[in-house]
Amino acid sequence: MGSISIERRAARIKLLLMDCDGVLTDGRVWLFADGEQQKGFHVRDGLGLELLHSCGIQSGVISGLSSQALERRARALNITYLRQGNTGKIGAFEEVLALAQFEEREIAYLGDDLTDIPIMQRAGFAVAVADAVHEAKAVADYVTEARGGFGAVREVVEIVLKSQGHWSEVLDRYRR
Repeated sequence: MGSISIERRAARIKLLLMDCDGVLTDGRVWLFADGEQQKGFHVRDGLGLELLHSCGIQSGVISGLSSQALERRARALNITYLRQGNTGKIGAFEEVLALAQFEEREIAYLGDDLTDIPIMQRAGFAVAVADAVHEAKAVADYVTEARGGFGAVREVVEIVLKSQGHWSEVLDRYRR
């Protein structure tokens, strides 16, 4: 854990990047005879990303695997950056960083496994999901209470929006 508070780290976030398998999903992949893959996504994570976007914060996914399921989900959620098939994820991170034109300290990254560690070490707010491997948790600034695929992304979105003073505005949309 870094010496900068979680709230201070979250307050400067302009882009939330994440892995897919094990973060947006529980890490399981269903493979069908025709070669198609299916993954399960949590609706609260989806609403969380919509809320994040409505407050002017961008999102992106950097995944080691490629799948049409992720492509469809990213499109449905208006995820700004999608990079698939990147087992060496740091190159994809640098590409997104250049396109977004944000500083590393303005990037949050959620990961769960060894391939996420290089990005976690560079991001301004590094997050590991509750069921991440020990090594990823060790480099994280924050470890979620929720497991990957079960609301971990939503948990981080709420931290970011609360730290930036957007949460009351978000809640007002649902209150009468």
